[in-house]
Parts: sequence; C-alpha cells; structure tokens
Amino acid sequence: MNTAANHAPLGFGLMRLPKVGEEIDVAQTSRMVDAFLAAGFTYFDTAYVYPGSEEATRKALVERHPRDSYTLATKLNARVAKDAADARSELEQSLERTGAGYFDYYLLHALQDSNAKKYDAWGLWDFVKEEKARGRIRHYGFSFHGTPALLDKLLTEHPDVDFVQLQINYADWDNPEVTSGENYRIARAHGKQIVIMEPVKGGALADPPQEIKDLFDQTRPGMSYASWALRFAASLDGVLAVLSGMSNLAQMEDNLATFTQFGPVDQAERDAVARAQQILAHSAAIPCTGCGYCVNGCPRQIFIPKVFSAANKQLARNEPDQAREAYARAVEGRGKASDCIGCGQCEGACPQHLPVIEWLRKCAEILE
Repeated sequence: MNTAANHAPLGFGLMRLPKVGEEIDVAQTSRMVDAFLAAGFTYFDTAYVYPGSEEATRKALVERHPRDSYTLATKLNARVAKDAADARSELEQSLERTGAGYFDYYLLHALQDSNAKKYDAWGLWDFVKEEKARGRIRHYGFSFHGTPALLDKLLTEHPDVDFVQLQINYADWDNPEVTSGENYRIARAHGKQIVIMEPVKGGALADPPQEIKDLFDQTRPGMSYASWALRFAASLDGVLAVLSGMSNLAQMEDNLATFTQFGPVDQAERDAVARAQQILAHSAAIPCTGCGYCVNGCPRQIFIPKVFSAANKQLARNEPDQAREAYARAVEGRGKASDCIGCGQCEGACPQHLPVIEWLRKCAEILE
C-alpha cells in the first residue's frame, strides 16, 4: 500500500463510465484504461452495485492487461442483500464478473449510521477478515458516509482495518451533513490511510458557479476547475488514492495532466478555495452527487439525480428555460417529481443525507 512521495496518486473510479445509449462504452473505457496505465497509475475502483461496471472492468482492464500491472478494488453492499448469505455471495459474484482472481482492496460499502448495525449482525467484518486470510482479498476497509462519532467507533472496534474510503472535497470539508474534514482527521488519528471519493462532488466542482469560476481564473488562469478540486484532495497527507469517476477520454486526459504535472496547493490557492467554500455555503443548489443509489428502489421510477440536476439549472444558475428542457428529458418515460409518495426509501439510501422528499416537492413547484 504505497503512496506517492509528495502527493496521492490518481485512482480511476469506475462508477460513471462513458455510455452508448444505456450500455457502457467498453471501447472508450478501454482507451481510458490504457491511458491511465500508460501514465503510471494503477488503482481502479468498482463496486457490486455499480450497474455493469464490474463486467466492463473485466473487458476493458482484466482481459487486456497483466494482473500484476494494476490494483483493483470492489465493494460488498449489505443494503441490496436480503440476508447474510446473500451479502457474502457478492464476493463470489464480483470475482466472476471481473475475472480478477482476487481483489487488492475490498470494502464494506457505504457504511453510515442507518446501516452499520447490519454489517455487524450479519458477521460481515469477520467475513472479510476470513477472505483476507484466504488470499482472495489483499487489503480490507470500508467506505463511509456517516457521522464522526460512528467513524471513531468503527475504527476503534476494528483496528486491523487497512484503509478507509471517505468523501472529501473542498465543498464538503466543513459541511455539517458530510463532515469531510472531521472524518479525515479521525481516520488519520487512527493511523489509517485514506482513499478519497467524490473529490469533484459528482462533477459539480468541475462546473462550479460563475462566481467561483471567476475567482479561480483570476488566481490561476487556465487551470481546469476539476483540477482545483483534485489538487485540494491530493495535497492532504495519508491519502492512498484520489478517485475520479471519469466519463470520457477528455476528462481522463485533463485529470492525468493534473497528476503528472502535480504541484500541491499553495497559500494563494488555499485562500481562493476558502472563498469558494464560503460561496458554496450560501448556494441554493441541491447538493446531490448523482450517485444514483436512490433510483432503483423508487416505486414511482423517478430519476431523482437527473431531476435535481435539472432543478439546479434554475436554482443555482437562474436558467429556467434550460431547467425545464432538462427536466422534460429527466422524466421522459419515468416518474415526475410530483409523483413522489413520500415513502422515504430514497432518503435511507442517500449517502449525502439529503431531505430528498422535500427537494422533490420543491422541484415539482418550480419545474411542473
């Protein structure tokens, strides 16, 4: 488990892969994989619950490159399992889907205050330790979306955890719901290496509000907005990898340029980021990362992230015409925001702890 000497390396998050229609574009993904490896990076991250991702990983990576030329992470998600045996079977399915033979990094997925007891009750901590002893897992950890108190408790109870995966970005550093900064400090106090997820907050920080764009352009002309976010994350100590969920070759090339020509954030950039944090703290935008965990269980088949993305064109950018056009695309063949019945499954699944039902009502008011 090595990190670069002066900064964390880039990791390829295989969650938001390019698509042709509804299918993952394996050809473009393969080109992205090749570029990533050619630049000297090796960390790939997928998950059992990312639709089609593990199969695409097999086709674009595992079947095309020597097994010792990369490291691969995937995850076990108890939320989608019906019982302990079903949860444990996810490892077998992931091995079959990827054809990887073993996983360098294996995570208990998306632990938070609402589901942590299930991982205990089903014996999943013992399961991953047993699989590590068998050699099918090289390192085990967990990804986390909960409170600092829960993180401290888990790391105290499971001191042999090799690493922890946290949502860290400059927008969420002091966010009272996400608590990126405090969770980072707790993980480091326990001596754990950290894999950073959502450094660009689901792509939102690659296209921030105009006021932030102007601020960054004045401070470092020509630097991409995604690069600002990635460099903030990669400049932290103790980071094993900074994951970026790249959706096309152009994003890959931009991110590779950031990391192959890396310079840690300096004081002028820290000052600019601090001002950007203040701007975002007063933003009217819905802080959705587009992970999609809320979608599959929705009884009204509302594509919630796309609805929120459409609404943000009006809420954050004051573009009502574009918002309504995007909303029409978001609800085509699916439920509308006003179709929400308030069942709450989305809120239980949301790693951002958003009041999804309340936001859907707001979307219905402004878009329908």
